[in-house]
Amino acid sequence: MNVAGSLRWALLWAAANLGLLGGCVSVTMDNTMVAAEAGGQMREATVAILGRRHASDYDTELEFVTCVANHVSRAGRDIRVLPEQDFLDALYPWFEPRTAPTHPAGLNRLMEVAPVREALERKRITYLVWIDGSTTRSDMAGSMTCGIGAGAAGCFGFGTWDDDSKYEAVIWDFAGQREVGRISATASGQSYLPALVVPIPIIAPVQNTACGGLASQLLQFLSTE
Repeated sequence: MNVAGSLRWALLWAAANLGLLGGCVSVTMDNTMVAAEAGGQMREATVAILGRRHASDYDTELEFVTCVANHVSRAGRDIRVLPEQDFLDALYPWFEPRTAPTHPAGLNRLMEVAPVREALERKRITYLVWIDGSTTRSDMAGSMTCGIGAGAAGCFGFGTWDDDSKYEAVIWDFAGQREVGRISATASGQSYLPALVVPIPIIAPVQNTACGGLASQLLQFLSTE
């Protein structure tokens, strides 16, 4: 069998096994919600969803914050979500990582600054939602080699790793300047990287799953039953 034929059969074998391996990817969710006060949520609300980025060892990913905001915006018919970057630009530099309030009482101090107070009042914000967390990769195992031969090149091997997403959303009532809810979502799964000529990653969608779980709970909190 020539080189082209060998590669063709190798790719067919890889595709067949990728289907089997895809069934091995597992994602588990653990969602909890603790509200500081029950009931009283407004049916119509304007929400700013922001990421916490003041930690020294990680930043809450912008794409995750955007994912939650998009979910809430699409599903919350009476909920208006302010884009994070628009909010940060309008309030620069008061909500940058080093200057953003870490407790609801910090809103009090900001309201004493006239330009900030005017900008916040123009936005007519009902809730500020702070999202804190990250997705990490660990327990990487396996090996892979790549090389170039006579008329062909490819990689051979197999690798795995664990992905873990842990996020928390803290909800501040803007008018009352107090915390009114705290929601958390975690997801974990194992990803694979088989390679027979061509490496094809099979990624466990842990971050997207955590995003959906957090957004669903946030919608439940913001919407009046």
